[in-house]
Parts: sequence; structure tokens; C-alpha cells
Amino acid sequence: MLAAAGIKCMVDPARIDESAVKAAHGGDDRSLALALAEAKAFDTSRRSSQDWVIGGDSLVSVDGRRFDKPATREEAAEHLRFFSGKVMRLTSAVALARDGRIDWSHTAEAMLHVRPLSDEFIHTYLEAEWPAVSHCVGVFRMEGRGVTLFDTVEGDHFTILGLPLLPLLGALRDRRLMAS
Repeated sequence: MLAAAGIKCMVDPARIDESAVKAAHGGDDRSLALALAEAKAFDTSRRSSQDWVIGGDSLVSVDGRRFDKPATREEAAEHLRFFSGKVMRLTSAVALARDGRIDWSHTAEAMLHVRPLSDEFIHTYLEAEWPAVSHCVGVFRMEGRGVTLFDTVEGDHFTILGLPLLPLLGALRDRRLMAS
């Protein structure tokens, strides 16, 4: 998304223990997604002095239950069966840091109404999409066949893709990191 928007960047994965951040967190999805995004941006910015660092994270919850990326195809099928006919809340957060300091952050949510999914559909879907969706917390890629999981979607397209891009672009313009 950043490259498509004309942002030159490089990937430098954060070295944080996400499970520890989740275990220590007692708040809602928005504050947890933000804590993860900020932890990633903070960690990387401490190692990359003078560079602006973008950290991001997304969470999916259904009926108050948070989901992680599926570890196996069988777990992906279990997730999809649980999602069937329900509303998926997708929370995405982004943080901007420099010199080990969070300078800006933002969260956004989208509501994705999962249509009823038959076992046959789930099997066929995973035949086509596995293992690519193993890297996706909601077991879908909206830019692929994942769009067929939903009846309706409420929210920003970029948030659904995993990064509240428009607010981030505004923050980059405000800091004169890109032309306004």
C-alpha cells in the first residue's frame, strides 16, 4: 500500500513478543491494536535513529472473541465456521515513531458481515486460498477470494487491508515527509 501511494520505504520487522503484549493488555481491541502498532514502531525506531518508522497491527474479533492468525488449515476452517453468519470487527492501528519516540498514532475499525458459509464453501475456499490466508488474522484477503465471505462491509477499504492509510498519509504530509 505504501509503495502504491508513492512512499519509499524498507521493511525492518520489529523484534517484539506480541503474545507478551497481548497477555499484559487488559483493554479493548482499539487499545490493544494501538499498543501493538506503537510497540513495533518504538522498537524499530530505537534501532534506526533519525529514520521515521511506521508500525501497524490489525485485530479481528467476533462475538467478543479475539482471533489470531490460523496456525493450520484445520484451524482456519474452524475460524471460518465460527465467523459464519456473524459480524467480524476488524481493528487496524498505525503508529509513526522517530528516535525511540511515538510521534503520532491512529486506530480505525471496520465491520464485516460474514454471510452464512457452508462446509463445502469453506473447503473450496481453503483449497484455493491456503496457505496465503494463513498470514491473515481474519482468514481472508479482501483483494482476492476473501471478498466472497461477506454480505456487506462497513468501513474504510485501507483499514480492511490492514493499515489506516489515509490518516497516515495526512500525518506524513503534516511532518513534511511527503508533498502536500
